[in-house]
Amino acid sequence: MILISFVKGKVADISENSLVVENGGIGYEIYMTGQDLRKARVGEEKKINTFLYVREDILQLYGFFSKDDLGMFRLLLGVNGVGPKGALGILSGISADELRFAVLSDDVKTLSRAPGIGKKTAQKLILELKDKLKLEDAFEKKLMHEQENADLNDTDFHDGRQEAVEALTALGYSSSEALKAVHKVTDVDPGDVEAILKAALKQL
Repeated sequence: MILISFVKGKVADISENSLVVENGGIGYEIYMTGQDLRKARVGEEKKINTFLYVREDILQLYGFFSKDDLGMFRLLLGVNGVGPKGALGILSGISADELRFAVLSDDVKTLSRAPGIGKKTAQKLILELKDKLKLEDAFEKKLMHEQENADLNDTDFHDGRQEAVEALTALGYSSSEALKAVHKVTDVDPGDVEAILKAALKQL
């Protein structure tokens, strides 16, 4: 069984449903949600967590910037009748956090917001996923995501630190990883981008 857990490289092309990442002279087409595609720019270096879908007549890569989203995608694939395109569609319509809480609270209405998900499929998702999810984990992950977003919104760098954050995200680190690393750099001139970047990379 071939396993490609992530692909890291330069974004060569972006289409409506997928992007192409070039790595080692090979272009990998990766299907992603619209939310993730909007976070990518041609020419940027990106790391994408991937799932390789294998059938007799097809090999397709599905990817997410967040490992949490990838984990929920894998869970959705375990539901009878939900294929990779359906699972990707669900995560395009509602977030991983919303999905967890909707399943745990029998919220058919929220699940039905996802493209292609009717009432019957929503009920099936609840039935098959409820035992695989825990309320404590759902709250923990939601709090973690809220904290990451707060860190992003609280950042008000107007000097070399902002450029260092942008450089780190271009290298493939997540925004939250880049911000945390740059926040820890306190003994460097805020205008010296190169020095901040070197110090932040040591943190990572």
